[in-house]
Amino acid sequence: MEKLFIFDTTLRDGEQVPGCQLNTVEKIQVAKALEQLGVDVIEAGFPVSSPGDFNSVVEISKAVTWPTICALTRGVQKDIEVAAEALQYAKKKRIHTGIGTSEYHIKYKFNSTQEEILERAVAAVKHAKKYVEDVEFYCEDAGRTDNVYLAKVVEAVIKAGATVVNIPDTTGYCLPWVYGEKIKFLMENVSNVHKAILSTHCHNDLGMATANTISGVLNGARQVEVTINGIGERAGNTSLEEIAMILKCHKDLNIETNINTQRIYSTSRLVSNLMNMPVQPNKAVVGRNAFAHSSGIHQDGVLKNRESYEIMDPTDVGIDKNAIILTARSGRAALKHRLSVLGVEVDGDKLDIIYQEFLLLADKKKDINDDDVLLLAGKERASKERIKIDYLQVTSGVGIKPVASIGVMIAGEKFEAAATGNGPVDAAINALRKIINREMNLQEFTIQSINKGSNDVGKVHMQVEHAGVIYYGFGANTDIVTASVEAYVNAINQFVK
Repeated sequence: MEKLFIFDTTLRDGEQVPGCQLNTVEKIQVAKALEQLGVDVIEAGFPVSSPGDFNSVVEISKAVTWPTICALTRGVQKDIEVAAEALQYAKKKRIHTGIGTSEYHIKYKFNSTQEEILERAVAAVKHAKKYVEDVEFYCEDAGRTDNVYLAKVVEAVIKAGATVVNIPDTTGYCLPWVYGEKIKFLMENVSNVHKAILSTHCHNDLGMATANTISGVLNGARQVEVTINGIGERAGNTSLEEIAMILKCHKDLNIETNINTQRIYSTSRLVSNLMNMPVQPNKAVVGRNAFAHSSGIHQDGVLKNRESYEIMDPTDVGIDKNAIILTARSGRAALKHRLSVLGVEVDGDKLDIIYQEFLLLADKKKDINDDDVLLLAGKERASKERIKIDYLQVTSGVGIKPVASIGVMIAGEKFEAAATGNGPVDAAINALRKIINREMNLQEFTIQSINKGSNDVGKVHMQVEHAGVIYYGFGANTDIVTASVEAYVNAINQFVK
């Protein structure tokens, strides 16, 4: 079996999703989960981009033991020097530097020439090599780069000291066989390719990220750059869980990873919870419908033999078919156990807060599922915010004007207001605006139900514009009006200090 290295960029490329930014403590939590999952490399951030990113790379380097910690840079000396400083505590460290190599980037982004870009690429690798032994070089937009020129760049950076060369399909443009042929061309035409590892980094703009990645692996790439749940810029990146399970199901490929697949589900839910980014129900491997069967023909087949319609055993990805059922009569121990299975470790006061919220929800819902439990964990984080809802009362119906009364606590002081609106949500937000006397514009408002049923928890995502900046808010409640106000308050808490 050949080894395939798993390079996880959830904390860098994945975190670039609008509204999904994590603080350092949350990033460390994800990094530790990735370590337990078995990833080989964690791309922890882009240190020069912000003090927060720099600090996250520093702290993740301290918190994680055996995976290589990687920091992204542009092919710029200052970027590389800052990355080296951020990586000072890493047990195993890598600098990931690079530059665009397609005509689109050379001509329009850099207003440069192929010769000058080649020189800059070599200079970046040589500079990074002064600080770390393990240097990865990315040829940005390699998917649209001429293969002959790409081979020239790859050969030059390997000669300069690159240990890994990343061949990104940055725009998600390539067809699977075209991307595979690109990797094959490099394997056959770069004289020193055996001195480095070729890496895939595929985006999902046309829904082909996983197919392109597998095609790259079949043609010689031995590192894949992936994210949990396939999150990332625009349509996202290649999904870690899909690659891991493809290789587990297709043992005939003779390629293996270090991934402990039984930790896939808990890691997926942890990332979804911390980023307030729901996993779509039909998502491969980790979606709630991934192992669900509604067709009578399918149900009959599965009951007779699971493998009739399931190529994966749910337990292989960490879905426990015999999970403890949570009800209003469940105790703290059962709740703590379920949170632990989902990758959330809580104790003491934090557990008490979540448990009290759990009891309130359990009185409203008959069945408490994993997504409900993770939402409760998110409420514990929200309880620390400066502005908190004290009470909310809304009157609406046929033939009457909706009116809302609200009370909020701001830094321990209570404020109250009332307002009317075009509907109950509009009335509640208008009342809140009277208290928070700022110019705010609601840009986007999305409601999502976790499961089916009138007693379900509704999740609300909002984009609120203030002073030219977009802030993202999230709320969840069985009362959709309350969830909407919670989301609005969550967004406001990000700019009201």
